[in-house]
Amino acid sequence: MLQRTILVGLLAALAAAGVYWWFSAPVVAAAGNAPGHVANLANGEAMFNAGGCASCHASPDQPDRSRLGGGVAIKSPFGTFYAPNISPDPNDGIGKWTEADFVNAVMHGVSPGGQHYFPAFPYPSYRHARREDVLDLFAYLKTLPPVTGKVRDHDMRFPFNVRRNVGIWKFLFLDDKPLIADGSKSPQFNRGAYLVNSFGHCAECHSPRNALGGIISSQRFAGGPNPEGEGWVPNITQKRLGEWSTKDIAYFLRNGELPDGDSIGGAMTRVIKNTSQLSDEDIAAMAEYLKSLPPVDGPPRPKRKEAGKEAG
Repeated sequence: MLQRTILVGLLAALAAAGVYWWFSAPVVAAAGNAPGHVANLANGEAMFNAGGCASCHASPDQPDRSRLGGGVAIKSPFGTFYAPNISPDPNDGIGKWTEADFVNAVMHGVSPGGQHYFPAFPYPSYRHARREDVLDLFAYLKTLPPVTGKVRDHDMRFPFNVRRNVGIWKFLFLDDKPLIADGSKSPQFNRGAYLVNSFGHCAECHSPRNALGGIISSQRFAGGPNPEGEGWVPNITQKRLGEWSTKDIAYFLRNGELPDGDSIGGAMTRVIKNTSQLSDEDIAAMAEYLKSLPPVDGPPRPKRKEAGKEAG
């Protein structure tokens, strides 16, 4: 009887291990480059700015947004991430990557070596980008200066440091639904929806998350605790921005100034450095979409008054 119990237990453990291995496996796009794609560098630069690439990947303590040597520390409840070198350096950056490598990284969160990237890299939003825009971004990155130097490994707590577990996270929380243009809305609105929900990845910061780090979909864009541990990320639905006009939002994205004349502080200053580089048309499109977000109650804030300005 004991032997039979042990055998059943072993078989159950093997079955569980098999299920885990199956669901945690990296999923990548088909290999190979996109035939006939002619890179649009101006569009690639626009995607670079919309995506906020410089905010995380520009080398710290120097003013050049194009030197993408990485190294910025990104705190989270699961440990500290360090943004990697994505300059075109062939040894320390992405200089040897193929187009397929880049598409799989940006849209599927999988490295050229076949490992999961942690979702601190906002591929859950980037995956909604169009492939041609991702390829244009890759072409633009290759025009930037190569930066030497490897970035240190992430400092993660167990079991969150096990990359294979990210496959389970993706199974639970990754949204595979494509962005579909709303035929009842204007092209400008749909452009804004695309930028906000793909490269702009606004929901990644402006939404509360559950204990495993998944966005709480019912409170998308409704703000919540700053994942870096300090302050509160504001609600950007009409619950908080109801008195803002579309022009107010556009002016904020261009200059970082609030309707009352005050200036934003905290992490949002880095975002404004990126959005301020966008065209007037793209800023207006994002503003129109953000103004359309219905009011949603966010999680309750702590009763103790937060010091300083809200984080963006």
